[in-house]
Amino acid sequence: MWKRRAKRSREVNTELNITAFMNLMVVLVPFLLITAVFSQVSILNLNLPGTGAAEQTPDEPAKALEVIIRKERLELYERASGSMRAIENTDDGYDFIKLNQVLQQVKSQADFINETSITLLLEEDIEYEVLVQTMDAVRLMKIESEENGGKVITYEELFPDISIGSAPVLDEQAES
Repeated sequence: MWKRRAKRSREVNTELNITAFMNLMVVLVPFLLITAVFSQVSILNLNLPGTGAAEQTPDEPAKALEVIIRKERLELYERASGSMRAIENTDDGYDFIKLNQVLQQVKSQADFINETSITLLLEEDIEYEVLVQTMDAVRLMKIESEENGGKVITYEELFPDISIGSAPVLDEQAES
């Protein structure tokens, strides 16, 4: 009986001390709210391949541009007619300026003047940064003009509706 009483007397009724945790929350919550206001997130809308039923094809196929991003070059294709242009890499990497210039020429053609969509097809192991830079190059064109003795830079849309997918395998890659 003595043992039971000894155990009972050792039980201490203590309250949980949450003062330190509350101090942390008082400092942390306003800090997170303030920094959330300053961080800007941009969202790019992409059209990903769907699993829906295939669309009915009209008699004349629609014009569709594709940029295939390969390790050694960028390739511009028109889906119905085939290759339009290959843009080889420079010493610094991909030549996005030339890609943008070629797309501006394509956009000025009568067939593509109202076209807004383009598909980016990537080989495996292409870095995310390359995808983002390619998207920037195909989305907007930079127009410089002189106004009141100063240079004015404006941006116009090239092909803002971007779809992405996997690049077709080259014959050379399939054999090895």
